[in-house]
Amino acid sequence: MLGSDRLDVNSAVRKALGAKKVSFAPMDIAVELTGMEYGGITPIGLPDSRPLLIDSVVAAAGHLVIGSGIRGSKILTSGAAPASLPGAEVLPPAKEQDQ
Repeated sequence: MLGSDRLDVNSAVRKALGAKKVSFAPMDIAVELTGMEYGGITPIGLPDSRPLLIDSVVAAAGHLVIGSGIRGSKILTSGAAPASLPGAEVLPPAKEQDQ
């Protein structure tokens, strides 16, 4: 979702995955599973087996600035790029999910 939007992440992710409970991975596990620096984890480069939930507003965006896998740099891309990645699922706008 866009960084300017607000979302109850736990509720939205739980609903999208059909799970009773979800939680963020501990830092060391997140780093191990993604091969990226904590704080710089990005959808580009995630293992294909990882689900990637994309807000439809993000998928429609012309320009996005996202993490690059390390904290010190960013990637300029379009919303279509992360939406086309393996495991990506485009969801209704976050503002609708949080109501």
